[in-house]
Amino acid sequence: MQREKLGSRLGFILLSAGCAIGVGNVWKFPYITGQYGGGAFVLIYLIFLVLLGIPVLTMEFSLGRASQKSPVHMYQQLEKPGHKWHIHGYFAMAGNYLLMMFYTSVAGWMLQYVFYMITGKFEDKTPAEISGVFGEMLSRPWILLIFLVVIIALGFAVCALGVQKGLEKVSKYMMLALLAIMIILAIRSAFLPGGGEGLKFYLVPDFGRMFADGFSGFLKVVVAAMNQAFFTLSLGIGSMAIFGSYLGKDRALMGEAVNVTVLDTFVAFTAGLIIFPACFAYDIEPGAGPPLIFQTLPNVFANMPGGRIFGTFFFIFMCFAAFTTVIAVFENIISMCMDKFGWSRKKSCLINGIAMLFLALPCMLGFNILAGFTPMGDGSSILDLEDYIVSNILLPSGALIMVIFCNFKFGWGFDKFKEEANTGKGFKVANWMRYYFRYVLPIIIGVILVYGIISPFI
Repeated sequence: MQREKLGSRLGFILLSAGCAIGVGNVWKFPYITGQYGGGAFVLIYLIFLVLLGIPVLTMEFSLGRASQKSPVHMYQQLEKPGHKWHIHGYFAMAGNYLLMMFYTSVAGWMLQYVFYMITGKFEDKTPAEISGVFGEMLSRPWILLIFLVVIIALGFAVCALGVQKGLEKVSKYMMLALLAIMIILAIRSAFLPGGGEGLKFYLVPDFGRMFADGFSGFLKVVVAAMNQAFFTLSLGIGSMAIFGSYLGKDRALMGEAVNVTVLDTFVAFTAGLIIFPACFAYDIEPGAGPPLIFQTLPNVFANMPGGRIFGTFFFIFMCFAAFTTVIAVFENIISMCMDKFGWSRKKSCLINGIAMLFLALPCMLGFNILAGFTPMGDGSSILDLEDYIVSNILLPSGALIMVIFCNFKFGWGFDKFKEEANTGKGFKVANWMRYYFRYVLPIIIGVILVYGIISPFI
């Protein structure tokens, strides 16, 4: 079967960025930035995107394009006879399923909040009542199920149309709409009374805040920035390799990795431009943590002139960010099943759509019927466990395997990786990068892996 191809370079960039852009950018990035001091954190985060994100993304694109296979089979095309690198392909496959087992629920929450904003759910309520809407929503499994079914059905329906007519076309429109909405929201937020202080907190590095708790506090900021730079691009489970396999040979891959990273960073950065001026304008703690989006910001919208419109567009933007990731990872799952079992695209979509609904139920029920099950200690949920396995174990360990495979002769080797990455026009991998990629990059990822495994328990 001839492999499908993307129709344009813009489609590839928007689709790859759409996979990377998600709740990690527009939900986690702003509250992590708030918790770790604002502008100084952002600066360190950008440094680690260059040092860490772009090189690993280039490798993942290269593996996909060279193999012309999905992650479950790409190592088998490239590894030496008798080697077992392809075992990681099955862990990558499992990681994509596990990611969608909780991510589809979060996307459903975003869609439900769009509905709440449109219908005026937060109007004429006290701050406590507005904050309580999120908990009330999570306690109603049948309503959650409806939105979960909508997300899964729409996601696989888009993928069933094919790479160009479905995935690429829908991602283009959604990403362009997302970018337009973000710019409008950022401009509106910047002109809120008192919003200038929020911009100052966000854009002006204050290294004094980093050292407020001494050198140990500084290290926490650095590690947090390193983690966010790594996780924002969804590296390590082949989510990006699949789009490399749909790409032609006319463009060098490090340049494409730079383009995708810039777009991904733009979205995360602009999310901060929306959120921080609003927080300062309405005296909201910017480091409020995960509740910031669902409990704190609706209070801001309820008190803001034109807040219902502003809030509606904000959650549409959040919904688009989540859904572009959903369809991109669904494509990965579909492609892996097509490669592994020889299924047609429509058959793979149908079987995986039904399977995903059942696989996503534990996470959805973990906030109501199964709320008594706390797998990681008091206050934890099934979502927390699934997120921990994907984010703290499968992503960094997978990226470490890919980096080693691409840079040592007992794997694919730096020379073959470089040849593939440099095929076409654009920014090239240079010879001097060999030593950084081979010796420094694995150490950085190893630190992220170890810290990620132990961090919930210290």
